[in-house]
Amino acid sequence: MFVADLLIMALTPMVPLLLGAVGEIITERAGVVNIGIEGIFLLSALTSAVVSFYTGNVTLAILVGLATGAVVGVLHGIISVYLRGDQIVSGVGLNLFAYGIGVITLITLWNTFGNSPPVKTVPKISIAGRPISPLTFITIAIAIAAWYFLFKTNAGLRLRACGEDPRAAEAMGVNIMRVRFLATILGATLAGLGGVYLSVDWVGQFTKEISAGRGFIALANVAFSNWNPLLAIIGAYIFGFFDASAIYLSITSAQPILTYLFKAIPYLGTLAVAAIFVGRARIPAALGKPYIKE
Repeated sequence: MFVADLLIMALTPMVPLLLGAVGEIITERAGVVNIGIEGIFLLSALTSAVVSFYTGNVTLAILVGLATGAVVGVLHGIISVYLRGDQIVSGVGLNLFAYGIGVITLITLWNTFGNSPPVKTVPKISIAGRPISPLTFITIAIAIAAWYFLFKTNAGLRLRACGEDPRAAEAMGVNIMRVRFLATILGATLAGLGGVYLSVDWVGQFTKEISAGRGFIALANVAFSNWNPLLAIIGAYIFGFFDASAIYLSITSAQPILTYLFKAIPYLGTLAVAAIFVGRARIPAALGKPYIKE
């Protein structure tokens, strides 16, 4: 029963990790790096929680969270693609901004430094007597659709060409700037859905540390999956299992001091997996390199 509970519990933390990873796979396959997934999680979780709290409309909250991710994608795309700015610096700046604006919003709206009041959440469905979010199945479907798009369609081939050999792609008539820009927006929008899930589905409120490093774990999953959305499903589930194990052990532990050690499990697991698989991954050849048209 213990193992069965953990296997089902792992589906919950898997969702944002998979959404963030799939979004980043699409972005990086086009040649753009966005390490601001953590910041997108925070910003989308914040805006969707605010809308859900004040309107009680979960659908509207989801749409606003998606729009938040898209707006961030537009900003990062302009900086990275059209202005040819440093993509890493842009992502770091996004993460710092998101954390700061989260704290400011908590203080301004709810006069607290830690967390918002409870908000209306996505209704769950019952499977084998256990509540499961419908976003779990939607997320898996998104990952499968992303794999099909990238590897089974001409549009996906053109996108991947932008991340491998943009000059050759341009010679074939591909608009490199536009493809990279749109891929960045799409990737950030998917990460935005991950942030929505955190606040108006899983946790049921916004906290200043709601992402808890999951954006960086999603980045590790990108390398683990070798930029393949199908393998990212497996990676997200493994990382989700680490997270679920930490939560389960923290709840059942009789020693409060051990809970702090258990909370380190997801991050230690991520380091172990990254150490094994990252060195074997083959990154897109033009990843992170601004394209300058000759």
